[in-house]
Amino acid sequence: MTWSNQDWWPNLLRLDILDDNAADLNPYGEDFDYAEEFQKLDLEEVKADIQEVMMSPQEWWPADYGTYGPLFIRMAWHSAGTYRTLDGRAGASGALQRLPPESSWPDNVNLDKARRLLQPVKQKYGRKLSWADLIVLAGNVALETMGFETFGFAGGREDEYKSNEATEWGPETEWETTSPERFKDGEVGDLKDPLANTVMGLIYVNPEGPYGEPDLEGSAANIREEFSRMAMNDEETVALIAGGHTFGKVHGADDETEVGPEPEAAPIEQQGLGWDHDFEKAGMITSGIEGPWNATPTQWDTGYVDNLLEYEWEPHKGPGGAWQWRPASEEEREDIEKAPSAQDFDESADPMMLTTDVALKHDEDYREVLERFQENPDEFQQAFAKAWYKLLHRDMGPKERLLGPEVPDDTFVWQDPIPDADYDLIGDEEVAELKAEILDSDLSVSQLAKTAWASASTYRDSDKRGGANGARIRLEPQRSWEVNEPEELETVLETYEEIQAAFNDSRSDDVRVSLADLIVLGGNAAVEQAAADAGYDVEVSFEPGRTDATQEQTDVESFEVLEPKVDGFRNYLGNAAELDDLYDTPEERLVDKAELLNLSVSEMTVLVGGMRALGATYGDSDRGVFTDEPGTLTNDFFVNLLDMDYEWESISENDEVFEVRDRETGEVEWEATRFDLIFGSNARLRAIADVYGAEDGEEEFVEDFVEAWSKVMQLDRFDLE
Repeated sequence: MTWSNQDWWPNLLRLDILDDNAADLNPYGEDFDYAEEFQKLDLEEVKADIQEVMMSPQEWWPADYGTYGPLFIRMAWHSAGTYRTLDGRAGASGALQRLPPESSWPDNVNLDKARRLLQPVKQKYGRKLSWADLIVLAGNVALETMGFETFGFAGGREDEYKSNEATEWGPETEWETTSPERFKDGEVGDLKDPLANTVMGLIYVNPEGPYGEPDLEGSAANIREEFSRMAMNDEETVALIAGGHTFGKVHGADDETEVGPEPEAAPIEQQGLGWDHDFEKAGMITSGIEGPWNATPTQWDTGYVDNLLEYEWEPHKGPGGAWQWRPASEEEREDIEKAPSAQDFDESADPMMLTTDVALKHDEDYREVLERFQENPDEFQQAFAKAWYKLLHRDMGPKERLLGPEVPDDTFVWQDPIPDADYDLIGDEEVAELKAEILDSDLSVSQLAKTAWASASTYRDSDKRGGANGARIRLEPQRSWEVNEPEELETVLETYEEIQAAFNDSRSDDVRVSLADLIVLGGNAAVEQAAADAGYDVEVSFEPGRTDATQEQTDVESFEVLEPKVDGFRNYLGNAAELDDLYDTPEERLVDKAELLNLSVSEMTVLVGGMRALGATYGDSDRGVFTDEPGTLTNDFFVNLLDMDYEWESISENDEVFEVRDRETGEVEWEATRFDLIFGSNARLRAIADVYGAEDGEEEFVEDFVEAWSKVMQLDRFDLE
């Protein structure tokens, strides 16, 4: 074994998670345009090919009830269902299910077979059809083939070719375990940020119940906690579980058969397939739980809901040795309608329930939804259709990114809608006029830069949410976030509104400017002015076209998860010492934010140095502003950070704030935070700081800052792609 630096020094700040942002890992090359290729597909032909695969059982892998439909539904569900709201990571985009660790999670047992069954479809369409789109499209085709009317389908998910190692899955080192460190209070309860799944290696929750025990109350609590963290309310949660469990069965007819290792640990001759076992002898083994949920596991109906509500259920150990539930009395066990055997239609199988199923019945709010669905089957159908559509598309961002003939006309609030511009956009002449007016106002370079950054840096490349488009910084909840300094922000917004009104009222034509464009333009003007004051003539690229969202188009609760708890770029520590999540240090949170902004290590470095030079710090603090000329785009941050005439001393209990002292006089020159000092203490970051801090490095620093700044300002401009 060859040890990495991380093995030798496990506390070393991980910067490699930013390297993928600077590299093109796509084997099709930089000029490849997946959206263009996808539009060449005949989607009906693709769906017909998927259906043919689905209805053609293979000798090398059995098909339950003569169809792979339920298997494909599970595959799609487990691909999309990893999405979590707190950092927007995971989900169906990228087809991460085919890469470790998801490819080898215990909850994904035998989904490697589902993807291998679809290999001929992928091979036929090649670059026109990503695995990410194919996996979830197969789930839709399965539902439709078994009698369900889906709400629609959108393509546009591109494949990843390397695991996203920035995704934190939890503190456990073994699969299917739950440790107190996963929860904020040390016991089962609120998950630590940014987690969503309550068990390592499982998509959602343990189907047997918390810690593998049939605890209904605890199971319901875990379900509500987990599904809320993937953006689902109670009705959507019940619809997804009830709708998904209408189809297929779970597998675990044998507790003695030895199952081989997962795909990433399997022998090379298995060619990426794992969990090898003799299914002809023992049947398919996945979860260890055995049985169907209802008598019609390959057709859409209310059989699951009816069985769950109409029978009393008791826990028992099934044939696979796992906790599962059966009708409580012998009479009920005789009365309940049997399902056909998955492999032998002349045989029958007893329906069962999971602890997570029965928990829905015993939770007052979930039960109310179940009863409503039972009384109104059409409402159940519509609720599942919309929840399934949301599940599959939640991580794709705004509707304009969705491709294909089956994209529904509906626009949902969870897609963060932004209105189209019903006016002509400003041109170069108007841009110059507006920049001059902004710079002539009472707003400082710091205020202009901070406001533009606060607006644009909400963007997350993980799920394409946030960003400057929509100007949601002027709406709740963003205008009240502590990091945005609400009182100062109010002053800035009032000035922008006055400039906007005067400009729009003065136009005799249809040219108008949005606040969203004006905020970004103000930040750009500040950068250009600060560069000019340092002796550099720069122009920050600007593309108009942003529009202003309304409060009605903004789901306040949904946007609250975008609030920065800390922000290294603005040197905002918040209550970092009191945060109870899985990031140990402020600098780890800085790197995590940079990854979500799709920044490289160099881009993160130059942006921090530039923001300090602009004086764009939280509360106008001088922390990290290592210059006598704040508001001027100099390389002073790096020069003074590396200067050995200064020494650093911690002045806070948690080593988060430091004084910068002159070694000779002992006088305090500045204060700094860990966000600042990491660029001198980490070897890789110091190597980059050396470049920008050199006597001949300032011009390159200014140029690189302008480029990185412009990138952040336009991260959400999907209309320009």
